[in-house]
Amino acid sequence: MFAHYIDLGWRSFKRTPLISILMVLAIAVGIGITMTSLSVYHMMAMDPIPHKSDKLHHPQLNTLDDGRNWNTPDDLPYQLTYQDVQNLANAPVPALKTPSFRTGFSVHMNSPDVKPFVESARVVNRDFFDMFELQFIYGGPWSQTEQRDASPVVIISSEVNERLFAGQNSVGKQIYLDDTSYRVSGVIANWDIHTKYYDLNNGAFNDPENLFIPFSLTAVKELASWGNNNGWKRENIDTFQDKLNSEELWLQFWVQLNTAEEKQEYGEFLMAYMQDQKAKGRFNRENLEFGLRNVVEWMEYNEVVSEDNRVLVGISFMFLIVCVANILGLLLAKFLRRAPEVGVRRALGASKRQVFYQHIVEVSMLGLLGGLIGIGIAQLGLWGIRTTYGYYSDLATMDITMYLAAPTIALLASFIAGLYPAWLVCRTTPAIYLKSQ
Repeated sequence: MFAHYIDLGWRSFKRTPLISILMVLAIAVGIGITMTSLSVYHMMAMDPIPHKSDKLHHPQLNTLDDGRNWNTPDDLPYQLTYQDVQNLANAPVPALKTPSFRTGFSVHMNSPDVKPFVESARVVNRDFFDMFELQFIYGGPWSQTEQRDASPVVIISSEVNERLFAGQNSVGKQIYLDDTSYRVSGVIANWDIHTKYYDLNNGAFNDPENLFIPFSLTAVKELASWGNNNGWKRENIDTFQDKLNSEELWLQFWVQLNTAEEKQEYGEFLMAYMQDQKAKGRFNRENLEFGLRNVVEWMEYNEVVSEDNRVLVGISFMFLIVCVANILGLLLAKFLRRAPEVGVRRALGASKRQVFYQHIVEVSMLGLLGGLIGIGIAQLGLWGIRTTYGYYSDLATMDITMYLAAPTIALLASFIAGLYPAWLVCRTTPAIYLKSQ
């Protein structure tokens, strides 16, 4: 019977091609616009590391004096000071942990054969690569000894490896970052993440860094921060050592806590650490506060998905509702025009349910076709976003979820639009049209 309904729907489409095409286009345009905004929102809000996001945590310490605030949801600063990340990194806590900040260099081979170029770099401890699951093509992280001794070692991305070494195994070879020679410890695959969740201070949707060097080089090389540097009190910072000793906030810190018990214990450690620092005269607060958020909580706290994005999605769905309202009017005109035919079918024995199902199947066919065309329109919209806004180039795309959502939303929209016209036409009284004949 279902195949018969599809056949009847196709015949109806051919009998009234203009109205049918208008309905398909209305659904397609509505779905195209809706899926364009919904796809970007979906990529923004997506959990970037779903199997591990509840284990990676970013601590926050309220180091401000009483009476001051940081204009965050709970007045906790987003970043940490150098002395705090050093203390947290060196604490005898049995967990993977790493400080982190962004810097950059001029990369070259000290040779006229390779043109120098500028690359951003991430300064981290070796635990960073296990915590965030970076995949190595060649080599691996630097050793604990190299990290402790501040050895000039670097891990490069496959993109940089291709530019410098034509994609060959470059482990053990030397490259220059500014005027210093660094030995290549490993080569990682290009890190394909849509949200730079490990450092939301420097643009949540920027590309990941292509160079990684040990955090222990920070003081030795006096590495400049290419990220946000925030201070909250007046301090004389004349030398780099002054910056390291100051209360300036410019670093991130991540710790991996695999269970709720580990998270509770680490929270108790943070409170004990703050109490110790207060006893030493650093924290002049009456009430000590800290934060310990996992990846998803950290993204929400930093408002990665803004209210504007939600409003845009809402507006696109409102436009789809307008399209559905227009389709409803066209369906009423089309189905009521067919009332005499339906009256004859009813007189020959067709039930109201069969007539209703027939028209719902016909509407669903139009919706499915409109949804498929809508995917194409959405792709054009996403291409326009990628072309106009390079910042959203990794977000303006559709994954399998969105490809499945488009026809599903189209079918649902067409079903809603077709309910009343199908119900109205199935209530046709056969006798009226038999008398007219």
